[in-house]
Amino acid sequence: MSSPREADEVKLICSIFSPQEKLVETAIGRVEEIFGPLDWRSSLVLFDRTRYYEKEMGWPLHRRFVSFRNLIKPEALVEVKLRTNELEKTFAREGKRAVNIDPGYIGLERLVLATGKNYTHRIYLAKGIYADLTLVFHKGGFRPLQWTYRDYADEGLIAQFNEIRARYKEQLWMKGVAEH
Repeated sequence: MSSPREADEVKLICSIFSPQEKLVETAIGRVEEIFGPLDWRSSLVLFDRTRYYEKEMGWPLHRRFVSFRNLIKPEALVEVKLRTNELEKTFAREGKRAVNIDPGYIGLERLVLATGKNYTHRIYLAKGIYADLTLVFHKGGFRPLQWTYRDYADEGLIAQFNEIRARYKEQLWMKGVAEH
């Protein structure tokens, strides 16, 4: 019989993209107000792995990834996603999103994204939100899965996620949670 125990806190991350570079920065400021200070931000990159969002948002799309200093409980991902959905609505124009904010988290074993869309590999959490297992940590680094979005499978981005994981592991060690 297994003995249940609470999960370790995890590292909140967000992908934020928009056709307006300035709006990406504004949205970053708003998520910081809601979830606390950042401890990392990526450079601004062109989000060009898919044209899925072009009709709704326009083109080209500019993107940053961010991570937050404060750790969260994994189950908080539901409320985080609901808050980012509401934030997206505040920036919407004529019923179309002007910015996309996709939260997720990094744990020692995995990178999970929050989504409102069901699919075979997604696990229902609560309130219409699913957990999408996007990357798994194996043999010293994150690895994509057969369903991983192409942009999250990019070696350069995975290297950045590995660095965030290393900082997260250090945070856990400082709290006396993880072995160093």
